[in-house]
Amino acid sequence: MASINTKPNVTTSMTMTQSFTGSDIFDGQILHQRSALIVRDEQIVAIVDEQDTPDSAQSIELSGGILVPGFVDLQVNGGGGILLNEEPTVEGIKRICSAHLPFGTTALLPTLITDTPQVTDAAINAGIAAHRAKVPGFIGLHLEGPHLDVTRKGAHDSALIRPMATDDLQRLIAAKNALPTLLVTVAPESITNEQISTLASAGVIVSLGHTNTSNSNATAAFETGASCVTHLFNAMSPLNHREPGLVGATLASDTTYAGLIADGFHVDKTAIAIALAAKQGSGKIFLVTDAMSTIGTDLKSFELNGRKITRSDGRLTLADGTLAGADLDMISAIRFLVDSVGVEALEAFRMASAYPSQCIRASNTLGYLHKGASADLVHVSDALEIQRVWQQGRQVFTLH
Repeated sequence: MASINTKPNVTTSMTMTQSFTGSDIFDGQILHQRSALIVRDEQIVAIVDEQDTPDSAQSIELSGGILVPGFVDLQVNGGGGILLNEEPTVEGIKRICSAHLPFGTTALLPTLITDTPQVTDAAINAGIAAHRAKVPGFIGLHLEGPHLDVTRKGAHDSALIRPMATDDLQRLIAAKNALPTLLVTVAPESITNEQISTLASAGVIVSLGHTNTSNSNATAAFETGASCVTHLFNAMSPLNHREPGLVGATLASDTTYAGLIADGFHVDKTAIAIALAAKQGSGKIFLVTDAMSTIGTDLKSFELNGRKITRSDGRLTLADGTLAGADLDMISAIRFLVDSVGVEALEAFRMASAYPSQCIRASNTLGYLHKGASADLVHVSDALEIQRVWQQGRQVFTLH
C-alpha cells in the first residue's frame, strides 16, 4: 500500500548525515555503481565509493533499482482534484504539489490556463505567498496565456485571449521580481519582440506556444529572448517542407528548450523519435505532464472556465473532442519514452529532471545530485516503478 506524507514538519528533519546505498545512483549526468549518496541538512554532500561512507552517517539501504534526481515539471495545471484556475490560493498550490509526489515530481510550476485578469492576479498573489511560506515543491509559476493566438487556442477560452498591453507587461515583471521562477507562454501574434526582450531581460522565461507563427517569426522571437516552446507539436504551426513553422524553428534552434507531453495521445511516438533525433545543441526537449486535476484521484470529469472536461481511457477532452490537458504523471511519461519510443532510461530521466532545471536556470539546486543541490530523490525499481521519494531530504512517499 502506498504511503504519502504531505506535512514535512512532522517528518524527521535532516539534522544528521545520511547515506543512501544499495542501488545504482544517477546524478543527472552519469551512473554510479557500488556508491553511496551522502546527504546533510537537506542538501547533497557527495557521491562516494561505498567503502568511504562516513561511519557516523545514518544508513538508508535501498533494495536494487536506481536512485535518481527528483522530477521537475514545468507545466502542471492541477492535481489532487483541483485546478490552479479553480483554486488560485496557497492551499491550492500545496494540494497540487502534494498530489504529484507519489509520481516522483518533487518540484513544479503550477500552471494557470488562460483566465480573467482577476483570476490571474489571484494566482500570482498566491504564488508569491507560497514562495514566502516555502511551500515544498513550489518553484514558481507558469502562466499559459492569455496572450495567445485564437486560431491555435486548443482548450483555452477564446473569449479570454487578448494581446499583451503595457499593464500586462508591468504586472509580469513585478511578479517575476517576487517569484523564484516565472514562465509565460505567449504567441508572437499577441506580443511584440520588444515586449519579449523586455520580459527576458527581467528574468522571465518566455515560451512560445498556442501560435500559428511562421519559422521566420519564431526564429526572430528566439533571437529576441524567447528561450522555450510549450508542449512541442501541440497547438502550433506544424513542420512543413515549404514553411517549417514553430516546430521546424524549434528543432533547428541550438539553444531553445521545448516541453513535450509523452502520453501517446498528444504526440505520436514516431514524431517524438524524429524530434529527439533532430534536436541538437544545448537546448533540449524535456518532459511535461500538462496534468489536470485528475492526477491522484478517480475523477471522471471536471470543469474549466465553465466547460466540462471528460476523462476516458487516459484522455481528457472537451465536448467537441479537443484534448484538454493531460491525464499524465511524470513516471508514466518516462515509461512511455522507454517502452514505446525506445529512449534510453537515463536519457528519459534527464528529460524529467536535468533538462527542465536547465531551462529555468535552476540546475545548481534542482535536477541533479551534485554538491549543494536539494536532496530531492526518487528511488525507482528496474521496472520503472516509484518505490520511495524524498523532498529536501525528507521522505514524503513510500510504496509499502
